[in-house]
Amino acid sequence: MVVYLDLIFLFNFIIDGALLLTTAWTRKLEIRWLRVAASAAIGASYTVFMLIPELSVLYTFVAKLFFSVSMMVTAFPYRGLIPLVRNLGTFYVVNFVAAGGIYGLHYFFLSSLDVMNGIMLTQSGGIMFPFQIRLWLVGLSAAFILFFYLRIFRSAKKNEELTSFLAEVIITIDDFTITCKGLIDTGNRLYEPLTKTPVMVVEASLWGDRLPESWIRQIRSFEVDQIVSTMREDEFEWQDRLRLVPYRGINNATQFMLAIKPDEVSVGYHDTNLATRKVLIGLDAGKLSADGSYEAIIHPDLIAAEEEGRRTGEQERASREYGSPTVNRTNGNLATQADTKKPLNLPMD
Repeated sequence: MVVYLDLIFLFNFIIDGALLLTTAWTRKLEIRWLRVAASAAIGASYTVFMLIPELSVLYTFVAKLFFSVSMMVTAFPYRGLIPLVRNLGTFYVVNFVAAGGIYGLHYFFLSSLDVMNGIMLTQSGGIMFPFQIRLWLVGLSAAFILFFYLRIFRSAKKNEELTSFLAEVIITIDDFTITCKGLIDTGNRLYEPLTKTPVMVVEASLWGDRLPESWIRQIRSFEVDQIVSTMREDEFEWQDRLRLVPYRGINNATQFMLAIKPDEVSVGYHDTNLATRKVLIGLDAGKLSADGSYEAIIHPDLIAAEEEGRRTGEQERASREYGSPTVNRTNGNLATQADTKKPLNLPMD
């Protein structure tokens, strides 16, 4: 049997490089191409060395761990033992995902006859499935699996980050209550221009039959001003609570959002509840989230007071516990409490 070491080295060099790049993207590490190439060369060399019978020691766990650590240290700068272990663990996970995916795709496209013809019984009574696949198919399968893995990982990471900005919202008007999930959007700077009341946006579908069906169509077609001008006296029970809030829409054109003044809005965030009356509820006829993870967009001003109060409380507790010096301002400069109590050396007559 003829073995082409150069082709084996090149193939494993490409695969190891793809695995290292996937590890870097997963861990958000800086990619230095020369270091990644050198690390991939180490991994490809290990595969070539394993074909030499005299180097059977490379099959041991210690040798495999040594080459793995060498690849990690070569590909990414060493920043301590814990980051190294995390990089190594991620590298192994990526390898297992790629290998398992290739193996699964291989048998996924095999017929039952091919699988049964490939089963062999060992002398110990075990069952062995020979794995035969072309190199080009391994490369395509690995590229597909790694791409699929990155998409899933990034999507999960994005959802995890999004969850940290979600809060429970309870809207109360008379005896009517709406409970939904809201996204805290720091870019939402929508205010009612006269009173500077912050406006949070809620899907109109949450209001059920409290809103006329024709209003939903008019909101969707940007005819909000016609709702107020053509509204009958008995058409809506909270007419005195309606507001028109101007905002910049598509092409910077001024449009209006229909808003309702609630009795109270309670926002549950970071294990605390913040209730406020100074807020308007803007109505949106569409879906604010494609996957339905939230139905409202919370104005950041509703959370700012809570965050500021919490930080102030933490600073006061830290001052009491650790005896932090009180900071005063004298002549435009910062001075500690000890400095401000120093006696002044005034000239005596």
